[in-house]
Amino acid sequence: MTSHQAGLRTASPRGILRIGTTVALPLRRVSVLTALALFVLLVAACVATLSLGRLGIPLADLTGALTGGAEGKNAFVLERLRGPRLVVAIGTGGALGLSGALFQSVTRNPLGSPDVIGLASGAGAGAAITALLFPGTVPVALGALIGAALAMVLVYLSTGTGFRNPARLVIAGIGVAAIGTAVTQYVVYAMERDRASVLTAYVNGSLSARSWGDATTIWLVLLVVAPLTALIARRLDIGEMGDDIAGALGSEPRTTKTIAVLLAIVLSAGAVAVAGPIAFISLTAPQIAKRITRVSGPHLLLAAMTGSLLLVLADLCSQQLPLFDNLPVGIYTMAIGGAYLGWLLVREWRRGVL
Repeated sequence: MTSHQAGLRTASPRGILRIGTTVALPLRRVSVLTALALFVLLVAACVATLSLGRLGIPLADLTGALTGGAEGKNAFVLERLRGPRLVVAIGTGGALGLSGALFQSVTRNPLGSPDVIGLASGAGAGAAITALLFPGTVPVALGALIGAALAMVLVYLSTGTGFRNPARLVIAGIGVAAIGTAVTQYVVYAMERDRASVLTAYVNGSLSARSWGDATTIWLVLLVVAPLTALIARRLDIGEMGDDIAGALGSEPRTTKTIAVLLAIVLSAGAVAVAGPIAFISLTAPQIAKRITRVSGPHLLLAAMTGSLLLVLADLCSQQLPLFDNLPVGIYTMAIGGAYLGWLLVREWRRGVL
């Protein structure tokens, strides 16, 4: 047994939170404390989003506005301008963080995410083709969903084993992602300047002009999928010990992996539908959650909360930084992901892994 494996074993759950007879969630003291800290930070980021800037709601009026007493400018900001955008950011970040945690648990790879297997690139290509061939008649979000679905079908067929083999899944996904990116770049090149600029903002991921309809969409996805992930959370936790041990304990690792990948795809597709293919949240959020707690396991709830916090902070920067006013939020998340990958490469190099 390696020292790393020993460390993971000593960090076993202190208890199990049981909901009925079918849901059993690992419960650790450090995870509870981390969840509380993330919640406090998320609330602070939400307050900053609503209150900062020329159009912000003054702190003295914010509580009253949130409890139904908003009038005039405050009502417009809360109900039309920043309120829907903030709710979409929380839901989308949570969906992406949860999706990434599922992928990384299944692949046992810190670089496993919907970005890697081509879902985001497929969505971008679908949005681009829709904007080029059906301008103003077919919603770009619908084209993105179709593109994401086709990309996943192509990955599924390319692996020869569906979603059961993580290594083949990643390899096939990289190829599909390259094709999707090429299609998107071609369409942007071929379109007129004004239409191309709008499309570019979407394929980079944007939260501008979000509506309560968008908020309803992403939260419905979360309300449907999150309980299903809770049902397999214990199996995923057991799966961290390897397929042989998981199989011996009756967790059916192949079935669990297939279900987890399908749920991750639905979460990512929902996020793409309302905000475009926002990069790197699904990659970085689960890793940040895991490194904070320093214990094994998929950390589904913490990954979702970290994803929400990262996206809300990125959108806050998009709205408030004067030098980059209204820059698509996906560009900020790319910067976060790039910084994380750079740190990870340096860390692995110093450890002698690379």
